[in-house]
Amino acid sequence: MLFGAWIAGIALLVLFFNDYLEDQRNPNRNASVELSAQGLPQVVLQRNRQGHFVAGGSINDAAVTFLVDTGATSIALPMELARTLQLPLRPGGMSKTANGLVRIWNTRLDSVSLGGLEMRNVRAVVMPNMPGDDVLLGMNYLREFEMIQRGDTLTLRVPG
Repeated sequence: MLFGAWIAGIALLVLFFNDYLEDQRNPNRNASVELSAQGLPQVVLQRNRQGHFVAGGSINDAAVTFLVDTGATSIALPMELARTLQLPLRPGGMSKTANGLVRIWNTRLDSVSLGGLEMRNVRAVVMPNMPGDDVLLGMNYLREFEMIQRGDTLTLRVPG
């Protein structure tokens, strides 16, 4: 019995700390649209401990994690995620990134949603050597919204 209690206690601690660490990496896992004082739809994001704006969202109704990247021209996905989402890929040539020239693939996303701010038929690129599962949320999505950054908060608002 005592051994079982120890195992249960350790399992609960692991679950608690795993959730705590995920909240530190992505404080916006459940980002949702709200109305601004002017009655405009907006999503408010909090900066994570590393200084990035990371948020849960969806591509083609599948849950993904976005990393807001104002330096990216378009949405960029890792190849493994593109395969999981069964995205159609077309050769895209070469692209200049912070890591130098890389071969990319072009694709179209039926829908992209961050907290309920949805766009349809969005162009994206797939990068074969991009590590991880996070999707870079680039300017082809972000430019459709007003971006207001104050301290550790970034607000994406539908223009009025």
